This record gives sequence, C-alpha cells and structure tokens, in this order.
Amino acid sequence: MASGLWCPIEYRLFSHISMNWAGQPLLNLDMMLAFIRGTTISAGLRVEARLDQEIYRKGRKVTAQELKELTLSPHDTCPCWNYTLVPRAPLQISIH
Repeated sequence: MASGLWCPIEYRLFSHISMNWAGQPLLNLDMMLAFIRGTTISAGLRVEARLDQEIYRKGRKVTAQELKELTLSPHDTCPCWNYTLVPRAPLQISIH
C-alpha cells in the first residue's frame, strides 16, 4: 500500500497499545510483543502481532504486471488496508 495513507485501524489502536504498556521499559522483543498482543479496546478490537525476522532486499520494485497477477480480494471494511491474498494454484507439470 502507498505510504502516507491514513489507516483508521492503526489510529484507533495505537493509543490503546501505548496505554497498555504505560511507560514500561521494553527490554526485549518478546516483552514488546506481549504488550501489543495484550491490547484490546471496548469496541472489541484485538491486536495480533508477530515478529518477522526475514531479511528483505532493499529497493525491490513490484511491476504493474506482477501486481495485476495477484489475486487480491478487498474486504468491505477499509479495503485499501484489509484484503486477502489468495495463493496461486500449484504449477501443473506434465511429463510425456
């Protein structure tokens, strides 16, 4: 998604995440994730978080064709931010 877009989900949750850890020192990633995961709000929103330790190449650009080939299904609520990416069908190889 393009940077600089306002995300109402993040907007609604960030202050609650901050209040949940209430100035406690974040001594390690497990502690930080526990505070984030333990956040809920009265409207029923709950935070899910996981640590992604993958190393990603910088500067990689997705072409318009690659983006077009993705099977993205936007959700009704905030479709720019909430969508499902359906995996591609496995490649069928026939040997004659």
